[in-house]
Amino acid sequence: MQEFTTHSPQETQALAKRIMEALARSTTIRGTSTIVALQGDLGAGKTVFTKGVAEALGVTEVVTSPTFVIEKVYQLPDGASWKHLIHIDAYRLQGEEELHTIGWNESATDPGNLIVIEWPEQVGLGVPERAIWIEFEQVDEMTRKITLSGVDIGMQ
Repeated sequence: MQEFTTHSPQETQALAKRIMEALARSTTIRGTSTIVALQGDLGAGKTVFTKGVAEALGVTEVVTSPTFVIEKVYQLPDGASWKHLIHIDAYRLQGEEELHTIGWNESATDPGNLIVIEWPEQVGLGVPERAIWIEFEQVDEMTRKITLSGVDIGMQ
């Protein structure tokens, strides 16, 4: 488990970039999709973090929370470590079965996909144990405590 503290949205996005760079170099998580599960209360920084992920991967579109559409898929540029960034907001889902209705089985087994899922607790066992878990805690208006578990990416 690794803990980080950020003091602004920009620092949270910079941390996301560092984590993505480390994940891209990691060979222990390939062979299937890479899943990053983001937990934390509303306003804790999950979507801000995902914006940093998207920027690090070369997404030029505006990244917003897919709360009402549930899932957004971004094509990544040639040369990126993955082919697609799939951003899922599971807040409105009620169980693992609803996750499967958006094509989870196909997305979660494709090694070309990086899946970032907010509110993974909403889908129970739908998120596999191999996922990288990142928990966000809002300390105050600007400060976030971010805890990374599920993989040691060698960051300090």
